[in-house]
Amino acid sequence: MIKRIIAILVVSVAIIMAMPYAQQGLQLLLSLHDWISGVLTEVFTGANAGNMTRQLIALLAVPVIIGLIPAILYWVVKHSWFPYFMQCVWIVWLIQTSALIVMAKI
Repeated sequence: MIKRIIAILVVSVAIIMAMPYAQQGLQLLLSLHDWISGVLTEVFTGANAGNMTRQLIALLAVPVIIGLIPAILYWVVKHSWFPYFMQCVWIVWLIQTSALIVMAKI
């Protein structure tokens, strides 16, 4: 129990110290999402179904692309599939979705 409390304190301090870098990372993530969404605007119609499809592809493309980076590096080194690919995709998806919800204009 004490180890977990110390670990959360250490991680919290590390996050506070790395806040400017985390903000830059989130901004880059949202910029990539906006760029993909903008490119897909040219492909899909402005109708309701087209907008939903465009948003869905943009929301799923960024985590998959970011998850492929460590998977490709792992494959180059080990010549086998990265065992935590889906966990990486889910983590990036949760971070991206949280940032999009916070930044949403109501």
